[in-house]
Amino acid sequence: MSVATEAALHFEGVGKRFPNGTSALEGVHLSVAAGEFVSVVGPSGCGKSTLLRLAAGLDAPTGGRVTGLAASGESVGFVFQDPTLLPWRSVQANVELPAELAGVGRAERRERAREVLALVGLDGFAKQLPGQLSGGMRMRVSLARALMGRPSLFLFDEPFGALDEITRLRMQEELQRVLAERGFTALFITHSVTEAVFLSHRVVVMSARPGRVTAAFDVPFDHPRPAELRYEPAFARIAGEVSAALRGGAK
Repeated sequence: MSVATEAALHFEGVGKRFPNGTSALEGVHLSVAAGEFVSVVGPSGCGKSTLLRLAAGLDAPTGGRVTGLAASGESVGFVFQDPTLLPWRSVQANVELPAELAGVGRAERRERAREVLALVGLDGFAKQLPGQLSGGMRMRVSLARALMGRPSLFLFDEPFGALDEITRLRMQEELQRVLAERGFTALFITHSVTEAVFLSHRVVVMSARPGRVTAAFDVPFDHPRPAELRYEPAFARIAGEVSAALRGGAK
């Protein structure tokens, strides 16, 4: 997939200090091009989730500025580690909820839900309740719900962190497939270096709090990427470089 040079998301000298005096971010400079998938790794508490909230426009920086798709009113999809599904609503009703709240007509939102459920491989599960699904399937429902708004920008806050290893690897491959079909811009937070390298065009490393960008690594492999890529020497080399930068930034 080709990546445009136009910035879909731009952090210019961004800092965030909370009222209790905690400085979460300091002097963050980061640009994400339209159509680019960028993963952010860093030690716990370094401000990665705060970075996503600023990108989504859910919070404001105390220094610098954030510009791009969210700031200009474009649709943004947000996927959390917890699928946050309503247990009493069916899969289809959960997926339709954002469109329902936005006042989209019943026929249109049902058609959109049918389309996105098919896209994430859940077209046969529309009537199931969340409690009847596996963890991976619930995460697919969360992704489908975010896709309902046809977002130009996706923000992922460790969406696969609570899954078992086999399901997590499968979900990485599923996300690649959805990305190939929809071509959105993504900022992806993860603690897994291999996950970041497998999914991304670029991996950004942040320091310990207050979080700053300390390194960035281009990942040269074409999308979609086969599962076997994870065992290739070139993949291991990039993952090793990211891990070394992460260890240095955690000090």
